Amino acid sequence: MKWMIPTSLAMTAMFGAGTASAQVSGAQIDAAAGKVAAKVISWRRDIHQHPELSNRETRTSKLVADHLKKLGLPVRTGIAHTGVTAVLKGGKPGPVIALRADMDALPVSEQVDVPFKSTVTTEYLGKKVGVMHACGHDSHVANLMGVAEMLVSMKQELPGTVLFIFQPAEEGAPEGEQGGASLMIKEGVFSEVKPEAVFGLHVTSTLNSGTLGYRSGPFMAASDSFRIEVQGRQSHGSRPWSGVDPIVASSQIVMGLQTIVSRQIDITELPAVVTIGKFDGGVRHNIIPDKVEMFGTLRTFDKDMRADIMKRIDHTASNIAQATGAQAKVVFNPGNNPVVMNNAQLTQRALPSLKRVAGDDKVVNLPLITGSEDFAYYADLIPSLFFYVGVTPPGQDANAAPSNHSPLFYIDEPGIAFATRALASVAIDYLQGSK
Repeated sequence: MKWMIPTSLAMTAMFGAGTASAQVSGAQIDAAAGKVAAKVISWRRDIHQHPELSNRETRTSKLVADHLKKLGLPVRTGIAHTGVTAVLKGGKPGPVIALRADMDALPVSEQVDVPFKSTVTTEYLGKKVGVMHACGHDSHVANLMGVAEMLVSMKQELPGTVLFIFQPAEEGAPEGEQGGASLMIKEGVFSEVKPEAVFGLHVTSTLNSGTLGYRSGPFMAASDSFRIEVQGRQSHGSRPWSGVDPIVASSQIVMGLQTIVSRQIDITELPAVVTIGKFDGGVRHNIIPDKVEMFGTLRTFDKDMRADIMKRIDHTASNIAQATGAQAKVVFNPGNNPVVMNNAQLTQRALPSLKRVAGDDKVVNLPLITGSEDFAYYADLIPSLFFYVGVTPPGQDANAAPSNHSPLFYIDEPGIAFATRALASVAIDYLQGSK
């Protein structure tokens, strides 16, 4: 495959020109998006090739801050460790909004064969790991850099104020640290200007390029992480009866936890997920260890259901361990992500903008998503809209594409330019009072 940066002419041909609207028109938005398209792709490739883990996004934040300063915007750095913000004041009075992008990568070794493939390695939880933008945050950063340049170019025509938020650690702060949206808020991301609406987006492999996905109300799940420590008694592998095997007990706990959702919770209205993703125990084939640690995640859409399942996790683990002669301790980590809640009125107001960009048949009402996003913290405070942008190449089965967080996660680059146009359209239409 030959890699080329889409030109403004190619983008116009691919997505068409927008229809005219008052003040800044759809055609003007399309033209401005075309002018920054090549830059957006170039920035994305650069960030992709130099990924950084949560709370370590120093190179990325400098790239962002330098760009915003060149645009003539007042820039604030160092929020929540590496966060960057800037404020654009339009030439006319109007509303205040915020646009957010996340910057961090994941401890994943890239397997996608592209010229800008990441070969970065680092240490994570005591192990050497690859680092990859396997969730698409590189495209989010480049996208918002492009939107900022677009809005600055039409500053005098725009009413209102825009706060640009480049946020670290969406994937979660390293152990023992704080980070992400909650820390951005704690450290005063809205102290300079208080928006009346916040907009954000996420690229996804589950939709093809040129397709946008949304949902009004609850959209993405609340997430909790937890650790279960199972204490047994060490013995020789040939004499299991002389000790208490925490591996067997922990295995039974893993299976028992699955019955919480499948047999104990009414999931006919709202789903829930309990997953154990990490299981640590033992050092040698013929030694039964004295301890096992398991790490898991809980996904819910309702506060009462969340509280109920948390109690059941503790009850299930403790009682199964006790039945085997072991002991289990369940610890839920602080800093869970709330449910991403899209404001119903804001969603309806933005729909015409999304449909103008993509066309009615390419704007999809999505089901509940059990993935989580710390954008939820902004939505808890301020009416917000978070939507999805497809990045699987047209003609490919998006349901079969490698998912976000996969080492094979692949972004169809025209989808990034499409995201720039979509976010800019939503923002400009809101500022101009389009309904």
